[in-house]
Amino acid sequence: MTEIKSNRKQGKEPYDKIPILDMAPYLEGKPGALEKIGKEVQKIQESIGFWAVINHGVSSDVIEKTYIELKKFFALPYDIKAQYKINHLSIGYVPPKSTRYVTSIINENTEKDLNETLITALERPKDHPLIIDGTRFVGPNQWPKEVPELRNCIIEYQKQIRDLGLKLLPIFAVALDLDSNYFDQYFNDPVMWTRNAHYPPEKAKKNQYGIAPHSDHSFLTMLPITDVPGLQILTQKKKWIDAEYIKNGILVNTGEFLNRWSNGRFIPTPHRVIPPERDRFSMATFFNPSPNSVSEPLKTCVSSDNPPMFEPMTLMDYLCWYIDTNYERDAGGKQ
Repeated sequence: MTEIKSNRKQGKEPYDKIPILDMAPYLEGKPGALEKIGKEVQKIQESIGFWAVINHGVSSDVIEKTYIELKKFFALPYDIKAQYKINHLSIGYVPPKSTRYVTSIINENTEKDLNETLITALERPKDHPLIIDGTRFVGPNQWPKEVPELRNCIIEYQKQIRDLGLKLLPIFAVALDLDSNYFDQYFNDPVMWTRNAHYPPEKAKKNQYGIAPHSDHSFLTMLPITDVPGLQILTQKKKWIDAEYIKNGILVNTGEFLNRWSNGRFIPTPHRVIPPERDRFSMATFFNPSPNSVSEPLKTCVSSDNPPMFEPMTLMDYLCWYIDTNYERDAGGKQ
C-alpha cells in the first residue's frame, strides 16, 4: 500500500493547556447539555485536539485495581512475560525497544521506544464471529496465569471505558453537525483494544523516547490520567505542553481514522512520552467502529471549497497499514 497521509489543518488555537469538560450535565440528560458540550468539542477538535473529561462514569476504583494488577505483570521476569508475546492477531506482550513510529510527520524517529506493553482487546466469547474468522485486533486475549486477577480487572475496565466511548459518540456527532445518533450504526461491534504500557525511568539515547512523537490511528482514544508526568502534546504553535494531572480525569483525543472520516476537520494531534523520573503506567484504549466501516468523507465536512481529500478506506485496511508500518513482525506488525 502506498503511503497514507492525514491532513492537519492549521486553525485558531484558543488553548494553552488541555481543556477540561464536565460530562455530568450531559449524562444527567439536562436540556441543552448535549448541544453545549458538542460545540465545545467542535472547537477543541478543530484546534488542540485533546481534552479531559470528569464525571464520566468510569469507576476510579476499577482503574486503580487494574493498575495494581498491571504493575504485577510488568514486574515479572522477561522470560515469563515473553510467553505471552504478541501474536499474528496483534494481541499480547510487546517487549521494550520493539517499536518505531515511522509514520510520524513531525519527527524522524530513529530510535526504538523504551516502553513495554500488553495489548488486550475487548473480550469476546469464543464463538463470536470475529473470533471464529480470526480477525486481527479483536482477540482472543492472552491472559497471564501468573497474575490471575488481571483478567477480571481489565475486562471490567474495558467494559466501562467502552460504555464511555459509546456515550461520547453523540457528542462527536453533534460536534460534526450530524444527527446525534449518526455514529451508532457503525459501533454495534467496535474494534477496541487497550495498550497497557510501562514506561521505565531509563536514560534515553538522543532522539529516543518512552514513546516517540506520533498521532494515533483511532477514531478516538481514551486514557485515564495518572500522577506520573511524561505525556506531552504538540500544539499548532509547535509547542510541546504537558498533560497535567487531573484527579479521576480521562484524556480524550482523536486519531487518523476520524481525521480521514471528517475530511481533515478533526485533527489527530501529535503526542509523545518522555522518559519519566519514576515508573509510569498507562492504559490507552483505542475505540474504533466495526471492521468494515468506511471512512467516506462526512457530508458535513465536504463542500465546493473543501472537496474530499482522502481515498475512502475500511477501518481494517487502515489499521493493518498503520500497525504494519510502525511495528516489526515480532511486535505485532508486518503480518
